[in-house]
Amino acid sequence: QVHLVESGGGLVQAGGSLRLSCAASGRTFSTGAMGWFRQAPGKEREFVASISGSGGVTLYKDSVEGRFTISRDNPQSTVYLQMNSLKPEDTAVYYCAGAHTNRATRYTPHYDYWGQGTQVTVSS
Repeated sequence: QVHLVESGGGLVQAGGSLRLSCAASGRTFSTGAMGWFRQAPGKEREFVASISGSGGVTLYKDSVEGRFTISRDNPQSTVYLQMNSLKPEDTAVYYCAGAHTNRATRYTPHYDYWGQGTQVTVSS
């Protein structure tokens, strides 16, 4: 069993930045890819970013590439999402997820473990 706890969400003005953190426990952290997803009100959960177990490969949703950066600290069992140049359309609950593969992946079925989510609100 893997336990994931997100933190770092909040309210920010458009153009601002936030850094989300996800602390993991319960398995060897470096063996699995990690991802960030988000869900806005009335919309389905969508992929945002993923990072391989080693941290060497990253994937991004097209609309966040160049603005968001996913990274991980394996000794600290933590994954981060640095979000810059935030836009109102980035407003959502952001979820950290752990995959059963060590390859970065954008596909929800590859993820077995989910955090409780953290709210990000971007005002215009």
